[in-house]
Amino acid sequence: MSTWTTADIPSQAGKRALVTGATGGLGYETSLELARAGAEVILTGRSDAKGRAALERIRREVPAAQIRFESIDLASLASVSSATKRLLEEGLAIDVLVNNAGVMMLPKHEKTADGFERQFGTNYLGHFALTAQLLPLLQKSAAPRVVNLSSIAHRRGKISFDNLQGERAYKAWPAYEQSKLAMLIFALELQRRSDANGWRLMSNAAHPGFARTDLIANGPGETGVLALVSRVMKPFLSHSAAEGALPTLLAATSPEARAAAYYGPKGFQEMIGAPSEARIYPQARDTAVAAKLWDVSVKLTGVSWPGKS
Repeated sequence: MSTWTTADIPSQAGKRALVTGATGGLGYETSLELARAGAEVILTGRSDAKGRAALERIRREVPAAQIRFESIDLASLASVSSATKRLLEEGLAIDVLVNNAGVMMLPKHEKTADGFERQFGTNYLGHFALTAQLLPLLQKSAAPRVVNLSSIAHRRGKISFDNLQGERAYKAWPAYEQSKLAMLIFALELQRRSDANGWRLMSNAAHPGFARTDLIANGPGETGVLALVSRVMKPFLSHSAAEGALPTLLAATSPEARAAAYYGPKGFQEMIGAPSEARIYPQARDTAVAAKLWDVSVKLTGVSWPGKS
């Protein structure tokens, strides 16, 4: 695993993968390599135009790629439900679900269509609802995997149950940390519940380190402290989106990947380097918080999960 690259991805022929936020950055690179390995890939995103462009780019790289685009806006539970309804009507198994889409460091408090703080709603609650509604299709797979994208930002994150939506007090960075901690907690709790209820999932998580994507530009843009730090550090402690996608690809495809594991770069502060197991900070392992977050998320999204709660 110490030198794991895309050359180590086993054949994905016969498998079907769905990747959220797949029209650019990490999601695009993940989709590209899954398609190159032979998987049928459903790219999802908010923009049909960006979706078409992503499909064209992949087809230029992989002419035989089995790919399509589905419109899903993770900031809208109605959009998630509409997309999952279409997929459920098709009834085809999903072998790999990569919950990748996200927004970062929105400088002002914004709400989703459902009234959630936009980072928490997009990065976490939308994926919670998507995964619940796609569970019947995941269960049709012989060996289904769910990979949640977290971040090194989870290290200082806290689930603020009294301020989940940032209405009492909003700060961009803590809100982002909370959303990415929630994604890691969700990955671990999903595995616990899968084991308890016989869902047969392998649930794990990954983070890209400090990858050169447009995620920061989609948040504070060209101004602010984080944007300044980003510009200064990029030449020294960052790597490409393709390199940043490697931990996700390992988690999604490698026979060595483990349930409830977390993967990221193994270099300095897990910011760059070859993919390896990453450190899970204690707050992500708190089972009481995980159970409470699960229950709150069910109430907020209105989704249901089979078996024991």
